[in-house]
Amino acid sequence: MIEIHSLKLSDRDLVTKYLRRNPPEISEHTFTNLFIWQPSRPIYFSEIDNSLIFLVESNKGEGGYILYGPPAGNITLPEILSLFERSGGNRKLTGAVRIPDRITEFLPSDNFIVNEDRDNADYVYVVAELAELAGRKFSKKRNRIKQCLNKYSCEYVPITPGLLAECETMQEHWCHARECGRTPGLCNEANAIAEAFAHFEDFGLLGGAVRVDGTIQAYAIAEELHPGTAVWHFEKAMAHIPGLGQLINQWFSKYGLADFKFVNREQDLGVKGLRQAKKSYFPHHMVNKNRISLSTGESIAAKSIKAQGCAAHEH
Repeated sequence: MIEIHSLKLSDRDLVTKYLRRNPPEISEHTFTNLFIWQPSRPIYFSEIDNSLIFLVESNKGEGGYILYGPPAGNITLPEILSLFERSGGNRKLTGAVRIPDRITEFLPSDNFIVNEDRDNADYVYVVAELAELAGRKFSKKRNRIKQCLNKYSCEYVPITPGLLAECETMQEHWCHARECGRTPGLCNEANAIAEAFAHFEDFGLLGGAVRVDGTIQAYAIAEELHPGTAVWHFEKAMAHIPGLGQLINQWFSKYGLADFKFVNREQDLGVKGLRQAKKSYFPHHMVNKNRISLSTGESIAAKSIKAQGCAAHEH
């Protein structure tokens, strides 16, 4: 019997234990990211065969779930699907999302239909490159930063518990300027940011901010994704200060993420301007992700058994 649970704050230790044992590749798989987006994207989980899987509800109106990212553990996707099919009832698995290439390349093509999900591919950068902005390719970034520093008195400060209220105030001003209440995506993001600030210490988050003439006008939030790599969750800068976005990007990389070699700056969601901005910082590599649907016809359980038997015979 598969037991499925809604993700709660009290599950943090369990989830963190599995993710430390199985370092995640995709940006979605930190407890922070799984938890803070809950109002707009409820997350469920299940422990199966000493592995942890994350689920979201299917939006096809049929009930059931979609696997959300790869399992944290050694269980395979065919094994997960087979177990769900045998469990019966409304515990049906209709597909999978945010699955990296390293898993999909081993899936039998007659069982699974794999489609690239470019909009959710993660951009991974070398921290030192973002901190130094050396070379001709970053000349425009350096010029924007220089203009900002020449016009304003700017100071970098790490985010501490005593600074959270000021960051929250700045976020309110940012949302007011962008009319977050009129845009569901920005509204959902604002709620996630509020949760990140509320649990900043408990989740062990890293943050940096920039004071402009004494007032916080930009901030960034990140955490460790896996050893040597951070994941950069949020970055906000007040738009009326030219070059401030480039400045918080450089200073947080230099002062806040110096202990990491790489930083995963998450996806562009298919937003044209965001994609252009992320490309302009020249990522070291991408973490490609895929959507997986199930082929029709013979049951997944039967197909999985056949595929495993064929593989065993070939060896």
